[in-house]
Amino acid sequence: MTHQELLEIYERMVLSRRFEEKAEELYAQGRVTGSLHPYIGQEAVACAALLRRKPGDLFTSTHRGLGHCIAGGMDVRGMMAELFGKATGISGGKGGSMHLFDPQNGNLGTNGIVAGGTSIACGAAITLKLIDRTDNVVFTFFGEGASNEGVTHESMNLASVWKLPVIFVCENNQYQVFTSAMESCSVQDISQRASAYSMPGETVDGNDVLALDAAFRKAVERARQGEGPSLIEAKTYRWLGHWPGDVFAYGGYRSTEEVERWKKACPIVRLSRHLLEAGTMTREMMDSIHARVDAQVEEAVRFAEDSPEPDVGVLMQHVFSEVQNG
Repeated sequence: MTHQELLEIYERMVLSRRFEEKAEELYAQGRVTGSLHPYIGQEAVACAALLRRKPGDLFTSTHRGLGHCIAGGMDVRGMMAELFGKATGISGGKGGSMHLFDPQNGNLGTNGIVAGGTSIACGAAITLKLIDRTDNVVFTFFGEGASNEGVTHESMNLASVWKLPVIFVCENNQYQVFTSAMESCSVQDISQRASAYSMPGETVDGNDVLALDAAFRKAVERARQGEGPSLIEAKTYRWLGHWPGDVFAYGGYRSTEEVERWKKACPIVRLSRHLLEAGTMTREMMDSIHARVDAQVEEAVRFAEDSPEPDVGVLMQHVFSEVQNG
């Protein structure tokens, strides 16, 4: 990984963190509507994975998808406007955080259905093969809870049988809402399930950008060469509750000691230490990155606040498919 790539990942991770911190703050003030499922603490996974994209590559997201969208380069102004329910939002103010789409940039959308993105990824990969875009790949993100869903297993089986260029990315953040993976998963390394579908499986420290990059490089190269899918499990942790109303995430179903232990393994801090020690980034550069990110987030908020509400006349647009006769 080049110095420039590491700096790019660092800035994208900081942007993801600051954007979500601001969104949480605005939600508490009642200025952001709908629901939020914070990705804070997991930023390294999406940023490392989607760094390996090239034009034409695609990805599917989850309900916890703000970090995926930012890692994939979605306009943060349009994202914030969507959270405000404004007409300038990325989905016209109709979808909120669980319905963010940016197909021009390969983003096939966040998804309110647990594991819903895995089958969409297979459909997209089939399309790539049919139109002879054999050098493109599809990333699909899902959690350890979604790894227990039947559609995930069906998708992995189909991808293996047809050698589809899908990178299955399991973000194991340890909890499905209030339930620990220790209680709900038959194996504690989700990557073991790859062997049932004749694909490589690897468990990686999800807070280590360098380890993640090495795993994603191998998986992407395999897919681009027509050798089929891979399963990468990234062990990470969501710092906050499942959603803002989850007041039991700290000292409730998760001990304060556990949460603080994971916070000490913050992926952003770990990468910053590596960059500073390697001389890739100076303190001045780091301060400049943080200032630039803060300005982006504040501009996104101003844009959202100044944007108009959707017109009632567009309420039924994009709800039903318009069939063209003749």
